[in-house]
Order: sequence, then structure tokens, then C-alpha cells
Amino acid sequence: MKITTIKKLTAKEKALAKIRFVEKGPELCVVGEKKETELTVVAKKAKVDARVLRTLIRHIAQTAHRNHIQKLVIELDSTAFPKCKEYSAEWFWSTVAENLILAEYEHIQYKSKKPKKYLKEVIFVTTEEAVAKKGITRGTIVGEYTNVCRDIANTPGGDMTPQGLANAAKRHCKLPKTKVTVLNLPAIKKLKMGGLLGVGQGAKDKPKFIVIEYNGLPKGKKEKPTVFVGKGITFDTGGLQLKPGMAMYEMHMDMSGGAAVIGALGAIAKLKLKKHVIGLIPAAENAVGENAIRPGDVLTMMNGKTVEVLHTDAEGRLVLADALHFAKRYEPKLIVDIATLTGAALSAVGQHANVVLTKDRALEDTLRGLGEESGDYTFPLPLWNEYTQYTKSIHADIANIPVDGGRYGGTINGATFLSHFVDKMKWAHIDMAPRMTSVPSDKLAKGATGEPTRLLIKIAEKY
Repeated sequence: MKITTIKKLTAKEKALAKIRFVEKGPELCVVGEKKETELTVVAKKAKVDARVLRTLIRHIAQTAHRNHIQKLVIELDSTAFPKCKEYSAEWFWSTVAENLILAEYEHIQYKSKKPKKYLKEVIFVTTEEAVAKKGITRGTIVGEYTNVCRDIANTPGGDMTPQGLANAAKRHCKLPKTKVTVLNLPAIKKLKMGGLLGVGQGAKDKPKFIVIEYNGLPKGKKEKPTVFVGKGITFDTGGLQLKPGMAMYEMHMDMSGGAAVIGALGAIAKLKLKKHVIGLIPAAENAVGENAIRPGDVLTMMNGKTVEVLHTDAEGRLVLADALHFAKRYEPKLIVDIATLTGAALSAVGQHANVVLTKDRALEDTLRGLGEESGDYTFPLPLWNEYTQYTKSIHADIANIPVDGGRYGGTINGATFLSHFVDKMKWAHIDMAPRMTSVPSDKLAKGATGEPTRLLIKIAEKY
């Protein structure tokens, strides 16, 4: 999709399909040369806040597509939306561009007959042309790399193996000042990553450990990096404690955290941020097989702690634990791990927010604020010391789920387990399971949402 700006509506542009905001009512008219559709949406500019703006823009794009409109002209200024003034004009235009791009996405790789894409160009008539162009440039990059994340996450597990995920990282992060390193089985064994080795030992496709490093700092400047750790379980059967059938068909998306890290690092490099950012992705398939880990097995992790595996479907925390310990070698200013870790997160908050857990209240508030600014919303759960008792093991140092089976606080228990591997580092855990797939009110195609790619980019920019 081509997104451009002009200062004044010319005769040529007047002939194209147009968007007009109706101030006297809630209707938004999408007018084409041959078709006109009236939609009941919130379109009064005074009522449009950041959240409404995102879905409104997506709604416009999808309506244009449904009506076979190829070009749109929209007269728009950020100043017309008072509830969006807490953010900058550049933010406004970036948000507009990225949501146009997110709305047009559809995963069609495996369709023999490719559906036609209609909306080819959007022209904005605005008095803010300079700042609009700057914002649109950023928003286009953010939108495109969020869609990269969605493409990776939507790819079936038979094709998106650990090696496939490593190949995707190399392909999408082949950018200036960016280096991708893939550690194979011998290197993982040498590092004694017992969690990653244990989870991956039952699969034909062996685990990989993916390191993406971007350093955009000016020459001679040193700064502690931000490290993003993304869960890369390319398919999750649940292991020997097998998932129910209909709980398994979307489990090729259990590497959505890893996909978000790839998308974010690609965008960060493309935006040429003057930052040092590292992405770590422990990639493995949690398969059923004669070599698969068993309930009751004890794994020795990279940091030397022993873990009793009480449930083979609590595997994400095992691979993340090794990656979190690995992250400490960079002496980072911040570690954020991202994972589709627990179904309990959906029970806690539904499907409209990522869950954030950290012992640092200031960091929690920062991530919530950046979530609102980016559109990848987060909401906290507690990570108090009282929960540590539930990670105790009978036969090892810690257990991957509570000994009693853990009926309560599943999301908190997962994060508490991870806390054993970060020591005193500044760290936050994002359980993105609630936002793995879209819901109708998102106004996005079915499948992966691409979250929290935009939040990670925002963290890199502002933290």
C-alpha cells in the first residue's frame, strides 16, 4: 500500500474515493465512484482517543477493501482529535500508517488462489505535511515488521521448524549494524542449556539458540543494551502430557514471542535507532517421541539449578530460563521476555491485553504506559515473594509447576519460576498468550496479531 500526503485537494484527487467525518452523528461514509456504504462507528472527532483511532483507521481500510476501492483520499489533521493530544503529531501519523498496513494484512501463503487486494493507495490531505511524512515513514516500517511477525507466527509448524525460525531471523534481520548468530546442538550442549536441550530432545528437528544483535550507537559510545528474550517453541504438543486435540491446532504459534523479537529487531535496525538491542530466541519443538522428557525427569539448567519437570506442557519456562541466564552476560540495563506462556493468562484478563509481571513497580508503570502509546496493551499481575513457595520441588531445587498441580495463579507461577534465573537484573515478563490471535473487535485478519512487536520497538526507542 502506498501512503502519501498533499497539502491541498486537487481536481484529480476529488475524483477518487473519499473519507469524510460526519460530526452530527456517528456515521462514517466511505464514498466510491460506484458504491457508497454507511457504517455505524464512532467518528466524532472529539470522541476519538488513541484506542478508537487505531480501530477506526483499520475499519476505513477494511471497508475500502470490501467495496473494491483502490484509492482513498482523506482530509486529516492531528489537531482535530483533542483526545489524542497527549501524544505528538508524529505519533498520530505513525499510528495512522501502521494501522492501515496492519488492516490490509492477510496470511495467504498457502492459498492456491490468492485473493485480490483492492486498496492500493491512500492520500492524506493535511496542513501537517512535514510531520505527517516523518510519522508515516516510521509507521510504515513498524506496520510492515509487525506483519513480518504475523507471517512467521502464522506459518505451520511443519515449515516453521527451529531451523526455519533461525532462517527467518537471518532473512528479516539482514540489515546494517545487525548480526544474527545461530547456535546449533553442539554449542547448546557446550553451554549446558539443560532446559532447551530437555524440551527439544524428543523432536526430529533439533533445537537452535538464535542471537540477534543490533548496535546503532554512535562510534565510541558505550551503553548497556536492552535484551528481548522470545519464546521459540515452534510447535507444542504438550509433550508426553499431551494437549487435548482442539487445544493443539494453533500451537505452531507458540513461537509468537520469538517472532515478535525478530519483527522488533528488524524494525529497530530499519529505523536506525541509536540504541544497542539484543534479541535471544531459544527455539525448539515440544514433541512426543521415544526421546521426549518424562514427567519427573530432572534437568540441570545453564545456571546450575536443577528443575524437576512435573508437567511436560510447562515447557516454555524451561527454554526461557536458559535464555534469561544467557542474557546476563551482556550486563543489560533491561531484560524483557515475551512468551505465550500460560492459558491462565486468558482466564485472568480475557483476550484484550498482554499480562506484564515484574517486581519493579516503576518498570511496570512504564510498560503499561508504552503499551497504551504503542497499541500493544498490557495489564499487571503481582509477582510477590509470597508466590516463591509454589516453585519448591521435592527432588530438585525447583519444579516447573507447583507440586500440588497448581490450580491457582498459573500465570504468576510461570513468572515466579522465571524469576529464579534473573537474579537482581531489571526484568519484566510479558505473557502474551491472550493476544496470540486476533478477536473480531481488533479489526484484523484472523490469526496472529503480531503483538507485542510494537511495544518492543517503543521500549527500544524510549527506555
